[in-house]
Amino acid sequence: MRDRPPVAEMTEIAASTASLPDRANALLDRLDRWVPFEAAWLALTDPWSKVYAPIGTCRLDRSVTSYLDRPAVAQEIELTGLNRDRPPVSVAELPIAVDELPTWAECLTPAGFREGLGVALFEPNGAHVGFLGLLYSSKEPPTPAMRDRLGQLSPLIARALSPMRSLLASTRLVEGAVAGAVMLRDGTTCPLPGLDDHTLLDAESPVVDIARGTLLAGQVYRSFLWPVGNDSGAGDHVRMTVLAATELPAFVLGIVLMTPDCGARGLTPRELQVLGLLVEGCSNQQISRRLVVAPRTVATHVEHLLGKLQAPTRTLAAVRAEREGCYVPPAPTCLPVRRH
Repeated sequence: MRDRPPVAEMTEIAASTASLPDRANALLDRLDRWVPFEAAWLALTDPWSKVYAPIGTCRLDRSVTSYLDRPAVAQEIELTGLNRDRPPVSVAELPIAVDELPTWAECLTPAGFREGLGVALFEPNGAHVGFLGLLYSSKEPPTPAMRDRLGQLSPLIARALSPMRSLLASTRLVEGAVAGAVMLRDGTTCPLPGLDDHTLLDAESPVVDIARGTLLAGQVYRSFLWPVGNDSGAGDHVRMTVLAATELPAFVLGIVLMTPDCGARGLTPRELQVLGLLVEGCSNQQISRRLVVAPRTVATHVEHLLGKLQAPTRTLAAVRAEREGCYVPPAPTCLPVRRH
C-alpha cells in the first residue's frame, strides 16, 4: 500500500461513495503516511455560523476538539491569513506570536503542541472548502519536503470534502434536471456546477421560498410543479424537486432542481392551482378568495380534478397530488392559517 502514489490514494477517496466523516478519516489516515503528524484537525468552513465545522480529527483529546469548535478559532485563522489560498504555513511563520493567539496559548500549547503546519483547502475552481491543521510536540519546523507534499495534496483533500461534491451526487437522483441551485441557511443561493441557472431559482423567487420553508420544516424531499414565465397558472409547467443536504454542514440547507418535462395527469393550470390549495388544507371558500373566483367555479374545478386523479374525496386527491408532486403550491405569503 505504501508504494501507491499519494495522489492515487487521495483521488480514490475523493471518488468514493463513503459518508463525509468516513472520507475525512480515510484522508487523515492516508495523509499520515505521506506527511507524518502527531495530531490533526480537519474542518469545513461554515460562513453562516462563522466557525469551522470539524469533520475529522486524529489523536486529539475531546477538550481540544471542543475548543476548536468556536467562532474565535475561525477569527484567528482569518487574522493570521490561514484562510487564503497559499502554500502550507508553519507556526513559526505566523505573523502573530503564538502566545498572543488564544487557541495556542489556552489550548494547543497546554495540550503539548509546539509546532504545526496549516493550510486552507481550496478546490481547483477557487472555492474555499475548509482548513487542515497538522500538529507536533517538537519545536522543529516541518521540512520543505513535507510542506511541498501537503501543498500538492491539499487540492485533492478539498475535492474529497467539498459540499458541492455531495450535492452533485444528489442531482443524479433526479433524471433530466437542467437547472439547479444550492440553498444556504443565510438566505442566499449559489449555482450548481454543470447545471444552468434560471430565474425561478433566484434567491427572491417564490419557488426558493417554498423550497427553503420545506427544508426548515424538516422535510428531506418534496416535488411540485410551477408555471413557467409567471405565477398566474397559465402556460407550461416545470417540475421542482427539493432535496435536503443530509450529511453536510448546517449552513447548507439543500438543493432545488428544475426538470422541464412533467406529468400533470391532464390537469389544467387552474386545476393545478386549486389542487395546491387543497394540499394546504384550504376550504372551497378560502380557495375562492385566494383565486378571486366564485365558490361555484371552485366546486367545478374540484369535481374535475377528483375525476382526473380517480380520487373519491378531496382528502385523497390531496394525498395523491402531494405524493406524485402533481400540484402548484401557493406562494408562502398566500398560505392560510391551518386549523387544527
